[in-house]
Amino acid sequence: MSEEAKKNNYSADSIQALEGMEHVRMRPSMYIGDVGTRGLHHLVYEVVDNSIDEAMGGYCDTISVVINEDNSITTKDNGRGIPVDLHKKEGVSALQVVMTKIGAGGKFDKDSYKVSGGLHGVGVSCVNALSNHLTATVHRDGVIWEQEYEKGKALYPVKRIGETEERGTIVTFRPDDTIFTQTVEYNYETLANRMRELSFLNKGITITITDKRNKDDKGEFISEVFHSTEGLKEFVRFLDGTRESLIQNVISMEGEKNDIPVEVAMIYNTSYTENLHSYVNNINTHEGGTHLSGFRRGLTSTLKKYADASGMLDKLKFEIQGDDFREGLTAIVSVKVAEPQFEGQTKTKLGNREVSSAVSQSVSEMLTNYLEENPDDAKIIIQKVILAAQARHAATKAREMVQRKTVMSIGGLPGKLSDCSDQDPVNCEVFLVEGDSAGGTAKQGRDRMFQAILPLRGKILNVEKAMPHRVFENEEIKNIYTALGVTIGTEEDSKALNLSKLRYHKVVIMCDADVDGSHIETLILTFFFRYMRELIEGGHVYIATPPLYLVKKGTKKRYAWNDEERDAIAESFNGSVGIQRYKGLGEMNAEQLWDTTMNPEFRTLRQIVIDNATETDRVFSMLMGDEVPPRREFIEKNAVYANIDV
Repeated sequence: MSEEAKKNNYSADSIQALEGMEHVRMRPSMYIGDVGTRGLHHLVYEVVDNSIDEAMGGYCDTISVVINEDNSITTKDNGRGIPVDLHKKEGVSALQVVMTKIGAGGKFDKDSYKVSGGLHGVGVSCVNALSNHLTATVHRDGVIWEQEYEKGKALYPVKRIGETEERGTIVTFRPDDTIFTQTVEYNYETLANRMRELSFLNKGITITITDKRNKDDKGEFISEVFHSTEGLKEFVRFLDGTRESLIQNVISMEGEKNDIPVEVAMIYNTSYTENLHSYVNNINTHEGGTHLSGFRRGLTSTLKKYADASGMLDKLKFEIQGDDFREGLTAIVSVKVAEPQFEGQTKTKLGNREVSSAVSQSVSEMLTNYLEENPDDAKIIIQKVILAAQARHAATKAREMVQRKTVMSIGGLPGKLSDCSDQDPVNCEVFLVEGDSAGGTAKQGRDRMFQAILPLRGKILNVEKAMPHRVFENEEIKNIYTALGVTIGTEEDSKALNLSKLRYHKVVIMCDADVDGSHIETLILTFFFRYMRELIEGGHVYIATPPLYLVKKGTKKRYAWNDEERDAIAESFNGSVGIQRYKGLGEMNAEQLWDTTMNPEFRTLRQIVIDNATETDRVFSMLMGDEVPPRREFIEKNAVYANIDV
């Protein structure tokens, strides 16, 4: 058959039917999101979710996670242990079925688990498929059983290797570096933050994480133990530890409504931001959903009813809105749903309609009781709501000015913006550059076809401490809104960012590689996180990485991004070399800036992603808020990583 005939012979034989594990290896992003650092860490969460399911069922109270010296992971629990007896349909041990069949596992059997964690239900078999090597050890009914796998395939049948008085499951796996080509190195903080989160969401469980790659001052492996006795109440206190509380008590409830377990905790602080975090079966639903809309409805209706009855709103000249009741609010909503239906861009938006009324009723009852029993706190909350309404009124006027400027034609763009020629946003990128000097160099060095430059004068406003109307009145921030072409407010949410007219699909923050530059980066990222989070979630925000050094010897020259690279280059050049330390972008000429930092062929851009919204919220509040002690503690802990120019 000729090549042409082969191409045209599209028949049933042309359809490649991949078995489950093969399909996972060929299309891993379908199962774990991506094959970068997020997907790598997701493997650990999938395994731990199995242990959490045991805990939610009441069969397990201790879980440990160990990062081994070779970056493999070991998880252990004291649950019932995965069954090892013969699976009638498959003809092999149930352990082997769980480990090698996609979609197999107790969480699909309603008699085994009422509810279960994990987003996709692919579980540990998916982890097995994406690992070079995995060992599963089960302690069950007095016997230790074991089976090993390579790239998802069993190396031998499940075998008995000893006796035990313990029970539970131990899984050790090493991610496949041919799939996770970016890195197979685990970040301790990322895993620790998730384990802490799980301990708050499932009170009474003890979760330990240990890093065998690093030791502390005492020569012991870095390790933390997480255990919560009060659940979400402790979680809210932890998140709000960097803010000044408006009321002393955490308002909370826990119970079942319409057969749906609902847990809520909330507190008011003196900030101007709203921090709502929602979970379904331990999954952070950062796109919200019916449980969050139920919380908002219950909160707004109950507080408004109380405020109207109190007479405190009588002198207000305009209507209070839902947003006003949530300013300075930190709240966590956690529900357990037997069959969750997810929707949205990243499948983390809850769609179950029955959950909305369950949460709304729960919140309404909780708040009604609290306000009646705590009249002083109730008065403080309503006063905060009135102040928020007045500030919103002022912010609306300021925002309208931004909107009017944004929706104008090309003539309405900021004067300092040097735009690009291409009109297709997908191809275009804008550099937010620190200072006019560096901005001028960037304008000379850029590719005018697809790269735009917006110089920012000095340090932009710290939005963490500013009232909303001050944010929209700030000249640099107005320029960012106008240059990007985004507007505020959608049909669903008056505060949401509308990206439909976004003019650049890459927004690149480019600052000096020094302490001041890092501070400006953090200020801009704080603004994006608080007022343009959709921009980050859409994958549009990046940080440029200019080099720190230029190493020269004769006609040879190479750039270095850290001290180690500098030393290695100097050694490879042999003999004496000239080293130039770049204090700022302005010290480079246009050609150097293009070669190192702006040329897509050679540059390194760091994409900003939100791995853990609750932890990100806490860190921004700590770094940029008013409370000094938490910030000092953070700096002391992380000072070893800081680059300080003297």
